[in-house]
Parts: sequence; structure tokens; C-alpha cells
Amino acid sequence: MQGNPVYKFLSALLCYPEAEMIEALPEFQTALNSLPELSGSRESLQALLDYFGSHSLRHLQEEYVSTFDRNRLHALYIFEHVYGEDRERGNAMVDLLEEYRRHGFELGDDELPDFLPALLEFFSHIPPEEAQKLLGDAIHVINHIGKNLRTAGSPYAAVLECAVSLSPVVPQPLIEPPVRDMDEAMETFGPDASGIEPLLKPSIQTVQFYPKGK
Repeated sequence: MQGNPVYKFLSALLCYPEAEMIEALPEFQTALNSLPELSGSRESLQALLDYFGSHSLRHLQEEYVSTFDRNRLHALYIFEHVYGEDRERGNAMVDLLEEYRRHGFELGDDELPDFLPALLEFFSHIPPEEAQKLLGDAIHVINHIGKNLRTAGSPYAAVLECAVSLSPVVPQPLIEPPVRDMDEAMETFGPDASGIEPLLKPSIQTVQFYPKGK
């Protein structure tokens, strides 16, 4: 079954700007004008396309790095906002990667499964009802990042706000994940087999974008 192309559209807008993307702006414009799911977000998404079209590629690339790579509040890695530096993030990554593979979706060698553009691209390849469920699970984090981007005045906020509008799930606020104190963790759990990191109980849960109690 063919997935929903709106997810591919949003994914492409959140990727690092390359010359090919700028050359494809007419195609983005056509998609914005024709995809019915985008109608409620058309004005803000149009502002983003206008932003892409009115600046040099170098400027767009510098701003992208400044926005997403140098500001943790805007990081596009979903689990970073849920688990922080907790080792449970690794378990969640493995679970999500297995979900990708279950659908025959392979990531590039340098991609992490919780990178939002990769996740949205994945949604465009799976049955819409499954994409809707996973989107609903992740919507709290997506909304959180979008609100941070909107507060910062970033035009990229439009993409995350649009993603939120695609789900019937009402976003819940996030609690900032704690930074693990390694000495305290070692004292609580003891060392692992290497004697370096604390030994934590392995996760037995499936993908959790918004775990209970977070």
C-alpha cells in the first residue's frame, strides 16, 4: 500500500538545504497547492518556501546548522527530547530501527532512526493507519520542538506545526529529561561488564516516543 506523500513533503523541507532542494522549489510549490492535508498550514508553509527562495544556499545552510545543530531546544532527534543522555535512548533507538526493518525501510549509514526527517520519510512508505499511530505517539515531542522554533521566530516551525495538525492526538507538555549523573548511576546500578558504564536493566518495551511518567 502506498503511503501518504504529505509526509515525504514535510520530511524534505526539514532536510539540510542542498542545491537540488532549491532547484525543486517549483515542485514543492505544486505539492503545497495540491495536497489537501496542507490546506490548513498553507500560509505558514508558503512563508517557508518564500524563505528558501529569497536567500542564498550558503545562508540557508548556515541558518540550518545554527537552528538545529547548535541549539538543543530545536534538535530534530526525537529521543533526545525524551531521554536526554539516559542510556534508555539507545534501547528506544533499537526498537525504532526494528520497526523500520519490519517494513523493509533501510536508513543510510549516517542516519539515526529518531531523526525527524527520516521518521517522516518512513511514514510516507507505510500504510497510512500505521503512520497515523506512530505520528500520534511522537506528536508530543514534535509539538514541543515546533513551539521552541516558533518562539525563536524560525520559519521551520511551520513544518512541525503542520505535522501536529495531521494527528487527532492532543499534544501533551514534555518534561525536560534529566542529564544522568554518572557517579550516582554507578552507585545505584553498579558497573556493567566493562566496568565503565552503569549497568541498567534492558528495555523490554517497544518504541516509546512519550513514555509514561515522562
